[in-house]
Amino acid sequence: MYSGRCLLISNNIKEKYLAFNRLYEKKGWKPFEGKDSLLSLYQYIFDNVYNWVVVVDAQGYIAMVNKPYCEFLGISQEEAIGKHVTEIIENTRMHIVVKTGNREIGDIQKIKGNNMIADRIPIFQEGKIIGAVGTVIFKDMLELDAYVSKIMKMESQIAYYKEELKKVTGGNYTFKSIVGNSGKIQIAKGLAQKVSDSKSNILLLGESGTGKELFAHAIHNASKRGDYPLVKINCGAIPSELLESELFGYEQGAFTGAKKGGKPGKFEMANKSTIFLDEIGDLPLNMQVKILRVIQEREVEKIGGLKPTSIDVRIIAATNRDLSDMVKKKLFREDLYYRLNVVNIQIPPLRERKDDIPLLANYLMKKLAKEMKFHVTSISPKAMDALVRYNWPGNIRELANIIERAINFIDKEATILIDHLPYYIRKEVANNSEEKSEKLGSLKEIIEDVEKKSIVRTLEETDNNKYKAAKLLGISRTSLYEKMKRYDIEV
Repeated sequence: MYSGRCLLISNNIKEKYLAFNRLYEKKGWKPFEGKDSLLSLYQYIFDNVYNWVVVVDAQGYIAMVNKPYCEFLGISQEEAIGKHVTEIIENTRMHIVVKTGNREIGDIQKIKGNNMIADRIPIFQEGKIIGAVGTVIFKDMLELDAYVSKIMKMESQIAYYKEELKKVTGGNYTFKSIVGNSGKIQIAKGLAQKVSDSKSNILLLGESGTGKELFAHAIHNASKRGDYPLVKINCGAIPSELLESELFGYEQGAFTGAKKGGKPGKFEMANKSTIFLDEIGDLPLNMQVKILRVIQEREVEKIGGLKPTSIDVRIIAATNRDLSDMVKKKLFREDLYYRLNVVNIQIPPLRERKDDIPLLANYLMKKLAKEMKFHVTSISPKAMDALVRYNWPGNIRELANIIERAINFIDKEATILIDHLPYYIRKEVANNSEEKSEKLGSLKEIIEDVEKKSIVRTLEETDNNKYKAAKLLGISRTSLYEKMKRYDIEV
């Protein structure tokens, strides 16, 4: 039997255990019984834990060893306790750990032909080593492989769900998604790439439809925060009375209609990620003050909340309005403007990068045709010429709408033709043709060309109502039919 060596149990732990027993008795539970209930409880836990455990003193003699370990070693606890650890456990290093005082974590130890994974941790009391505890974490390499396999499976599932979450939130866009080779778009793209991994706030400026949200996604995904989804909110699309709860959240019972359990706000959801504040120029002045406080204090307070919550959020704001002019007119807070305008990226309108239109049009045609399951392979030269000549007040968003409209009108062709485009875009080419006709061709050809175009335009304006068209043209319906036949005009 082991004599003179035992683990000391502090009075503090005893007090906690007695309190634990009193709680059991109060609730009518049966407390752990024994002459020394605390020691009995420890002994019970020690002998029933899954891991194999051994405790040695400062000289390497075994003070405690649990039953599962003894069963594997083929020895009783009474026989093991009091003997030097090297006599009982082969290839042990417990006696070395009590000498060096160094922890040994995840060490491979061969016992009875099995490669096991063991931890050895020295025990200190008042700066002096009084012993060490050793545990066998994995009893063979197959057990370790099973744990590793489970962890890898979990990591794979987490990665999958992260990707799916990005798809749901529309966050899969990167800088490769920004199409264009013109100088202005390359400058904007280069600046965005340069600052993407910075912590600084970014202000994206540009007309509606230029791709500000696409830039926000690309910047976020290129940053260290890209593993988390980009949190988006359109400041101009949410009623002012609901905006505060959307941005900062609320506690349960904060107001009538508040959800049970409360709701986190967009800023809290964006913790360790990026929040995209679109249409920041439409933000009411009272909300500007609260967002300024979030930026300065790096904390948010829910509606009805008692204490603020610390957050780590990067802000990307966007607007199509002139914020500097709004600051002068006292419509936007100057201090918030400078907090947001740390990095300013100006995204050019489509009319200032017309060289990119063929590239963008073909990219959108392939993308939309695939989504719509239409077989479309090209855009005719005339149609492309019309797209390039048009001024695009709605920018890339308008171009995407026009391409989608054209794909819907395609019948058997695999090509978008000029006839598939709206009249207000086709007229750009028509006007150009009229200018050329003034210089080229005979008088008869010029008159016939103008007459044909006038008939076509009038029919379009009257929704192909031949009676109204003839009346506007000042000719009879019979004459209109004859001219339509002569010029091969079909409706």
